[in-house]
Amino acid sequence: MDSLEVLSRAIDHFGDDICMATSFQLGGLVLLDMLHQVGKPVRVFSIDTGRLPEETYECSESIRRKYGINVEWVFPQHETVQTLETEKGLFSFKESTDNRKECCGIRKVEPLGRALEGYSAWITGRRVDQSEGRQDLSFVEADPVHPGMVKVNPLLNWSKAELWYYVEEHGVPHNRLYDEGYLSIGCACCTRPCKEGEDERAGRWWWESTEHKECGLHLNFKNGGGI
Repeated sequence: MDSLEVLSRAIDHFGDDICMATSFQLGGLVLLDMLHQVGKPVRVFSIDTGRLPEETYECSESIRRKYGINVEWVFPQHETVQTLETEKGLFSFKESTDNRKECCGIRKVEPLGRALEGYSAWITGRRVDQSEGRQDLSFVEADPVHPGMVKVNPLLNWSKAELWYYVEEHGVPHNRLYDEGYLSIGCACCTRPCKEGEDERAGRWWWESTEHKECGLHLNFKNGGGI
């Protein structure tokens, strides 16, 4: 199915019960342009983990100015962040995979759960070609992390090259870290440029093994998938 059609039909079906989460990755930027084309109101939010690169904020502002989309920023619970950094320091996430998952849980997973409360579906920019762990995606799928919710993945079969072609053809603003060799952009402390031939997620938590390349937003951590 055409991605614009998937997006439009999902919005028609769920109405006010669907929202979109974006971290201003390339796929999310394409979806924001498509949302503008569809012309149907959808709540758009982003999670400010407290450790995002300045370039991500700049990209967000460019999107706001171009499309008139007021992105809602969702923050972690400050008491929990304060306790984590006081008790374990500022870089505990590099000491072990469990510590990194704890940090992601506090800064990303918990805020996402709050942001999704009251909704039946949410739109993501995930794609099959991003990593080995995303080979089984479908356009519409049950969300194992948030029971009863549905995830819509309109860009499922897009390649990186197709995303860039779209961005250039439509003049979509993009995060300038992509121009410096980054392929996937998250927190500044957990993201690095990728080497030639590496997959898109290789620059995330590069000190960990491949099977841990998710932060918990899309995993069923209750059944052993990790946070």
